[in-house]
Amino acid sequence: MTKKCVALLGRRDTPTDAVEEYCRFLGAALTPHGYEMEIARVPWAERGWSTALAELKRDARSWHGARVLLQYTALAWSRRGFPSRVLLVMDILNDAGATVGVVFHDGEPFAGVRLVDRLRRRAQLRVMRETLRRADPAIFTVALDHISWHTEEFARATFIPVGANLPEQTIPSANRAANAADNRGLTVAVYGVTGGASGQTEIQTIATGMRFVAEQLANLRLVIVGRNSKSVEQGFRRALQGTAIDLRVLGVLPAGEIANVLGKADVLLFVRGEISTRRGSAIAGIACGLPVVTFAGAETAPPITEAGLALYEPGKLNDFSRVLLKVLADPEYRALLVSRSRAAQQQYFSWNAIAAQFAKVLEKH
Repeated sequence: MTKKCVALLGRRDTPTDAVEEYCRFLGAALTPHGYEMEIARVPWAERGWSTALAELKRDARSWHGARVLLQYTALAWSRRGFPSRVLLVMDILNDAGATVGVVFHDGEPFAGVRLVDRLRRRAQLRVMRETLRRADPAIFTVALDHISWHTEEFARATFIPVGANLPEQTIPSANRAANAADNRGLTVAVYGVTGGASGQTEIQTIATGMRFVAEQLANLRLVIVGRNSKSVEQGFRRALQGTAIDLRVLGVLPAGEIANVLGKADVLLFVRGEISTRRGSAIAGIACGLPVVTFAGAETAPPITEAGLALYEPGKLNDFSRVLLKVLADPEYRALLVSRSRAAQQQYFSWNAIAAQFAKVLEKH
C-alpha cells in the first residue's frame, strides 16, 4: 500500500528554490519504497501569516496519519531570520493528527557580531532546539557531531546528506578520461556565485587562480552557470582582462542543462564556503564525476571527504592557485579525483542512496 508523505515548505526562494527541487527529486526516489510525496507550501510571504495558517489548517485535515516533513531554513519561515512561527505550524500539523518530522537544511544559526545578529542567533537556536524536541523524525543534512549546538535530543536525529538537484538520466555515466591540455583545452566550471561583497571575494579568488594557471597552460575555458552568474559577469571580465581565458557566462539554466554543462567540464570550483554535505551545488560537481577544488571547515566530514576533493587553505598565499594548477596540469591526479567523485556519488549522494536512508527513517516513525 502506498504511504502518503508531505514535504512542507515556507517562502519560495528566487530565482530558483533549491529546497523545492530537493523535495521533488527525493519524492521521485521514494516512490519505489512505497511513498507518495506531495509538496505543499505555507504561503505566508504572499498572503500574510493569518491567511496562510488558516489555509494550512484546512489542508492539514487531509493529512491525518500522514508523515509531514517540514523543510527548515530560517529564511523560509521569516523575512529577517526570526522563525518562531514555525512552531505554530508544527502545532497545527500535530492537531490535525499528522506525524511531523523536520529536515534541517540550516544546521546552524546565522553568524554575526551586531546586536541584531546576536538576537537573531538566540531566536534561531531556541526555535531549532524546540523544533528538534518535537520532530518525529528529525533529519540533518550535516553530520550530527559537526553541529555546534549538540544536545541530548540529537540521539533521536539522523544525518542524511543532500543530493544534486539534477535529473539522474542527465548525469554523465561513462567513466571520464582525464584530458591533457591539448587543442581542446581544459574547462573550469563554477556553479553559482554569492551576491554582494562575498561575491566580489569569490571573483577575486577565482580570477587570481585562473590567471596563474593560464601562465602555465593554454586553451583554458571558464564557464560560470547558475545563481548570480549574470550579475557577476562584468566583474569576471574585468578581473580576467588581458588573458586568453575563454569566459562563458550562462546564467540560470534548467537542471538537465546544468548537468550537460558540468559533464563537459574538467573541474568544479567551489569557493562560496566550506565543503559540506548540505552544499548541493558542490555535490552537483561530484555527481557529474568532477574533481572539486574547495576548502574544508567545521562542517566538512564524511562522506563528502570521500569524494574527489582538492583542498586548499584560504589563508595561505597562492594556495588556491597551486591546487588548481595541480588538478589541471596532472592528468593522473585528475583521473584519481574523478574516480573518487564517481564512487562517492554512487554510494552516498545518488537519490537512490538518499531515498533508501529516508525510507528506513520513515519506517521507524
